[in-house]
Amino acid sequence: MEKNTGIKRLLYATLYSWKGFQSAIVNESAFRQEFVLFIGLATFSFFLDVTGIERLAMISSVAFILIVELLNSAIEAIVDRISTEHHKLSGRAKDYGSLAVLISLLVAVATWLVILF
Repeated sequence: MEKNTGIKRLLYATLYSWKGFQSAIVNESAFRQEFVLFIGLATFSFFLDVTGIERLAMISSVAFILIVELLNSAIEAIVDRISTEHHKLSGRAKDYGSLAVLISLLVAVATWLVILF
């Protein structure tokens, strides 16, 4: 099977990404909540008296939460696909993903606090 290259590859990658976004919005309540938070805070940042770099850091820190949440959801989907029965390593993988989300939230809060205060 021949691989897509160039513009065709970019088009397919974009379509797969859109499909992933739609799936995350429909199936992942945490992602939905964080996406609403992202839209709200990104919009709010334009009403603040901050530099462009500071605004970029603020928006990027919240976008980082979305990225980590998607990776956490991917880990959970893979673990659940393999087996739904409880296993120590499966639980550990899910716990690590959850911790990563928490750390990304703390980084975002710290970023906003440092810039605002």
